[in-house]
Amino acid sequence: MSVLTGLVEALRSGAVEVVDLTSPLSEDTPIIDLPPERGQPWPFAREEISHYDAAGPTVYWNNIRLSEHTGTHFDAPVHWLSGKDSHDVSQVPPGSLVGPAAVIDLSREAAEDPDFLMRREHVERWQDRHGELPAGGWLLYRTGWAERQADPSAFHNGRHTPGVAPECARWLAEKTPLSGIGVETVGTDAGLAGEFPDQPYPCHWFFHGAGKYGLTQLRNLAKLPPTGAVVVAGPLPIVRGSGSPSRVLALIEHEPTGERR
Repeated sequence: MSVLTGLVEALRSGAVEVVDLTSPLSEDTPIIDLPPERGQPWPFAREEISHYDAAGPTVYWNNIRLSEHTGTHFDAPVHWLSGKDSHDVSQVPPGSLVGPAAVIDLSREAAEDPDFLMRREHVERWQDRHGELPAGGWLLYRTGWAERQADPSAFHNGRHTPGVAPECARWLAEKTPLSGIGVETVGTDAGLAGEFPDQPYPCHWFFHGAGKYGLTQLRNLAKLPPTGAVVVAGPLPIVRGSGSPSRVLALIEHEPTGERR
């Protein structure tokens, strides 16, 4: 049996489950809350073209308007000054959109301190237990923040949201074989990361400067094991795009159940 035939059979039997890590996209989807003097992204909006009516008796469809960085989305290196000479979202190698996941759960720490920052020692403690970070893979950082998405006020929390310490972001971006980082918050950086004195927005600066990627506003990370999952990210290949709203899936293994998933 070929590898791909085996995968199809595993999906049919339930031995492999597809977990949707994507937050639903609607007019209620929270977007980043920037200081008023900054440029502002568009929230999701739609305008009906027809709905089985005179404008199109057999057709329902809409025009939509949104930012490249609305909802669950993919950040390409050109999103940040440090990556301006790197590639846009249409140039991301397809193989980089599929890779193994390392899931680090720091939701207890974030519940105690909304400004909690993951540090290198947290990742090294994870490595002591689970092994090295995967080459060409994603570090998925669980903070429990996905549970707040239904309440934009709690989700933004006055910009008090967890993130990654600058020294840890630099180490992950420059010294590990990861392709990128994925988070549950509105952006890959902490809510107050713009105020960091040495390096504002360190995840953006270091990851994109290293030609690496970001995934944001993920959910269902609690369903994933610390290791063994495979992430499939699906951004639109927008020419000269700094990023794209994305469908992000994870494949995880189970004992066969005989059920089709």
